[in-house]
Amino acid sequence: MTPKERAILALTLKQPDEVPTFELEFQLTEEVFGEEYYKGESWEGKTEKERERLAEANAALYIKVAEKYHHSIIMETSAPTSEDIILTANKIREASGDNYLIICHGDATYAIPSGDKMLEFVYNLSDHKDEMKENAQRMVNEALERGKKLIDNGIDGFALCADYCFNSGPFISPAMFREFITPYLEQLIQGYRRMGAYVIKHTDGNIMPIIDQIVDCGPHALHSLDPMAGVDIAEVKRMYGKRVCLIGNVNCALMQTGTREEILDSCRYAMENGKPGGGYIFSTSNVVFKGMPLESYEIMMDYYERNKKY
Repeated sequence: MTPKERAILALTLKQPDEVPTFELEFQLTEEVFGEEYYKGESWEGKTEKERERLAEANAALYIKVAEKYHHSIIMETSAPTSEDIILTANKIREASGDNYLIICHGDATYAIPSGDKMLEFVYNLSDHKDEMKENAQRMVNEALERGKKLIDNGIDGFALCADYCFNSGPFISPAMFREFITPYLEQLIQGYRRMGAYVIKHTDGNIMPIIDQIVDCGPHALHSLDPMAGVDIAEVKRMYGKRVCLIGNVNCALMQTGTREEILDSCRYAMENGKPGGGYIFSTSNVVFKGMPLESYEIMMDYYERNKKY
């Protein structure tokens, strides 16, 4: 079974031969391989030939990470434009065949605003409801237009990474979430799914007051089931495991500062509660971020290798 086949089985609530794994981002490439992805200004002003070289280098690095850590999904996060994402995805396939599920960012719903925009955002929800809804619809329409181009040219799916929640709960009430986000999230997810895309919805924080709304929108998977906000993967599996694939949720705080045994305890809890019956992908509760001790991820991956088989 290929890594891509394992991912698709898990995303469609089936049980592969082993639990798939991946990360939304793996930011420790310098520590492991002595290389970094070409991002941002690296692409500015480059000729078509130079962009092809950057895409080829990034593709090779994505494959190195996936092969070393047995990831089933490659999340493209480096290329700045749709054309560059497509180019990188094609380079990945040229080098590795159809071995991995290739996804990229694709959210277009309101997320927690930055601190300097929070008051303005909240006032607009109250004072300019119609305009806010019109803008939400415009963002979805534009995302679906972009999404069709990406899907038609080799991208397999999208990670929707708008964050909705603090550790204490959603940034707006469940009632307001139902009015200003849920209808547009559902349109976005169902539009992508009609194109044949796989859809992973990511949000950190305590999602429990709105998890029913998110699941009702129909994503294939839910990431990251944030344990730092008290989200219990066992409870989510019991409540929603037959409706949505779960991805997570090894505690990133412990990956940063925890002992070996604390990391292993978090690995065990995630695997033992997510794994039964399929519909589960093992990962951290966010990303493998710059500054996380590489040793912590190696501990996690050693546990995974010893416990991934069904």
